[in-house]
Amino acid sequence: MAKEQSNLDPKMALKKTQIEASIDLKRQELMADLELKKTENELRKLEAHSTAKDVASKFIGKTAIPWIVLLVIVGVVSSAFLPSESLPAVIGLVSTAVMAFITMLAGITGTREKEEKPEIEIIKSLIKQLDEAREPMNVELDGDNVVVSKGNTTMKTSGKKRGR
Repeated sequence: MAKEQSNLDPKMALKKTQIEASIDLKRQELMADLELKKTENELRKLEAHSTAKDVASKFIGKTAIPWIVLLVIVGVVSSAFLPSESLPAVIGLVSTAVMAFITMLAGITGTREKEEKPEIEIIKSLIKQLDEAREPMNVELDGDNVVVSKGNTTMKTSGKKRGR
């Protein structure tokens, strides 16, 4: 009897160890699932606070690249079948279409910053300088004469009437 009990004890210990390992594995799986659910919940919260522009940008970013690649493939494949004289025109059309498509997508998503033209900046600075440099004008009447002065410049008119 004692011999049978000693045989059962290692088997029971092994079974107990297997059950404990299975329980630990299941606990780890449940903890990983819980972390995944928490992460997904946080992602949904972030997406809920996203603007329509952000959502559209992400969608266009995912779907626009295959279309651009398709246009490039059309250009490359057409170069294999068309005569060499027509290649510059085809490649020019395909590249123009790709650039127009990219520009259109950048305009939709708002990722392209508007360019400030240098001439507009120069005009703005000149207007600012003119506004700052304005000096008051003085007009004085001296009998029949009118004296107009602005800064260092003075003009004097005589009261004589001109003949018509």
